[in-house]
Amino acid sequence: MALSITEDIRSITDLKRKTNSVLEQIHETKRPVILTVNGKAEAVLMDAKEYERITSAFTLLKLLIPAEEDINNKRYKEARAFFKDFKIDKKI
Repeated sequence: MALSITEDIRSITDLKRKTNSVLEQIHETKRPVILTVNGKAEAVLMDAKEYERITSAFTLLKLLIPAEEDINNKRYKEARAFFKDFKIDKKI
């Protein structure tokens, strides 16, 4: 989903004049469109399904933060040792 600066940066005026064309582009390319006002980025318009996909991926990434902190703080056990202790604890 690499941004194409020649296609994906549009003015708000362009959006007003060519709404259907811009929406069609977003659905076909799955790339977001950057909307500008007076030459400066103001908003991002993207396909709803693509937004849901990105939001879902971001949510999963946020769930990994505590695990990453545990690893950085050496609060983990190697799998072999974990399963050995687990089997002993559960009498398996």
